[in-house]
Amino acid sequence: MKDAVQPDVIVIGAGVVGLSAAIAAQARGLSVTVLDREGPAAGASAGNAGAFAFTDILPLASPGILKKAPKWLLDPLGPLSVPPAYAAQIAPWMFSFWRACSASRVAHSTTAQTAMMDLSKAELEPFLAETGTLPMLRKEGNLQVYESEAELKASLPGWTARAEHGIEFRHMGAAEMAEIQPGLASRFTHGTFTPGWYSIADPKLYTLALADHFRAKGGVIERAEVTALKPIEGGVELTADGKTRRAEQVVLSAGAFSHQVARTLGERIPLETERGYNTTLPQDAFDLRTQITFGGHGFVVTRLSTGIRVGGAVELGGLKLPPNFRRSEAMLKKAQAFLPGFKSEGGMQWMGFRPSLPDSLPAIGRARATGRVVYAFGHGHLGLTQSAGTARLVADLLTGRRPAIDISCFSPQRF
Repeated sequence: MKDAVQPDVIVIGAGVVGLSAAIAAQARGLSVTVLDREGPAAGASAGNAGAFAFTDILPLASPGILKKAPKWLLDPLGPLSVPPAYAAQIAPWMFSFWRACSASRVAHSTTAQTAMMDLSKAELEPFLAETGTLPMLRKEGNLQVYESEAELKASLPGWTARAEHGIEFRHMGAAEMAEIQPGLASRFTHGTFTPGWYSIADPKLYTLALADHFRAKGGVIERAEVTALKPIEGGVELTADGKTRRAEQVVLSAGAFSHQVARTLGERIPLETERGYNTTLPQDAFDLRTQITFGGHGFVVTRLSTGIRVGGAVELGGLKLPPNFRRSEAMLKKAQAFLPGFKSEGGMQWMGFRPSLPDSLPAIGRARATGRVVYAFGHGHLGLTQSAGTARLVADLLTGRRPAIDISCFSPQRF
């Protein structure tokens, strides 16, 4: 006889992906408990840019990034950096990243990413409506800005790839950009506007709202650090804070810490950490009408219900090095130069861990050791964007349905 307190599913991780998966499983009639080392919205789900970047189908690993990387890596405060203290440790991951930059692999990843984006976009609004969070959705687009016609032309292959996948955008000059977003510095002469770029009012408040909805439907969220998984007859045994628990199935969605738990099942998944930095300023810091992406400088400026957020860049520095908030300060200084009149006072700095795999695709699928453990992690900077789509796929796997899209490209065993 089944233990009455044993849930059908335990989800490890109370970020936006884990909670979305928990809600989707709950909607299929499963009893679900969520365990998290710090509680809901404590990690990257709290401090991201708040974007549903459905048009962002091109992987970070690409021939273009290989051309820019040497210059960026020479700048410790630039868009891409590797702290010297972490360089040796990340070398194997960087080699896998380099391999993923070949034209054939980029094409493969782009096709897979597009399918995931299409699913995530289709699932988003029904999911928001079901969870009572639809009023938090904004459809204000994104403006990518360039400092010359040459810089715009260099970006055109990427826009051609988006056009082939049906993504709407339009290129424009300074005058048309000013109609969409007044106040840009004159150095930005060209831009590309993507109207299909959505955002959420505030990512932390959204994730906490998901937690509230999950609890209201009978779900349980507990603070506990899961350190090991073990297949047992009819289920999975978890070790959390020195105690054991059991569930029929487990979803591993612990963000940047997921690979440590997967290792206890005998799997070595090359998950690394994109350490993201930002500063959130008061709402009157700037009259922001749309999200602005300064692609050549690796950061964005986003309007949230709780303020103006300046952040981005990629620091491949693992989980243990102390934050380098000079990166936040460097982006803030650039924002002041790029947006005349920008007020930089009164900001709050943040650093978070974005779980990243070398080919820019997440790991979604069953563990090698047991089909009762489903992996759902490694979304990089697209966790919020792909949360509703991932939730659908996880729920399909948990209930024995055919996944809504082909998930072979996301296999955790692909490396």
